Amino acid sequence: MARAIVRCRLCPRLVAHRELVARSKRRQFRDQTYWGRPLAGFGDPAARLLIVGLAPAAHGGNRTGRMFTGDQSGDWLFRALHEAGFANQAHSVSCDDGLVLRDAYVTAAARCAPPDNKPSVGELERCRPYLLRERALLVRVRVVVALGRVAFATVLATERARGTALPRPLPRFAHGAVTALGQLTLIASYHPSRQNTQTRKLSRAMLASVFARARRCVEADA
Repeated sequence: MARAIVRCRLCPRLVAHRELVARSKRRQFRDQTYWGRPLAGFGDPAARLLIVGLAPAAHGGNRTGRMFTGDQSGDWLFRALHEAGFANQAHSVSCDDGLVLRDAYVTAAARCAPPDNKPSVGELERCRPYLLRERALLVRVRVVVALGRVAFATVLATERARGTALPRPLPRFAHGAVTALGQLTLIASYHPSRQNTQTRKLSRAMLASVFARARRCVEADA
């Protein structure tokens, strides 16, 4: 599945953008070779916790070749995962930095870096089958943390496609909200983007609380 994702060219706008960024680069990374391709998820194949983000950052995952790696969002995410016991270290800077996820798997709604961090509805729909395949392979997942509104909506759409009965009315996104989807627990969180962290919409304590809750849910289901 990872090989299929890396070869994907279904969205011309995203292909053009990810490759342009990889060629032009950011000045501070001009000596590095950018990944410039779609990203597969990564983590523990026996994970009970699934984290779904929005998309790779242009100079983060699109540069390093790993989700949430090499940017500020990843700094926030992996610190919180480390504190909750889901990661062996609190940083993620490159694919060979020694990071190991324990009982957790990280993926995203879109696999390519989109212009302005905004994948279109059609692009998200074309990417959703990859998340469906991941859900089918990650048979032990019991808790999903959705980082942001788009990820939250993507998880709901994916679970509907899997035949999960969704509550009516559909749950609304709110930071910290917990929703039961059959045997799955969905926890919503603001995305640890600069837009949210620098405006203090999301604090480290708020994000830590989300993953502490995820830890309790995972252990309660053991």
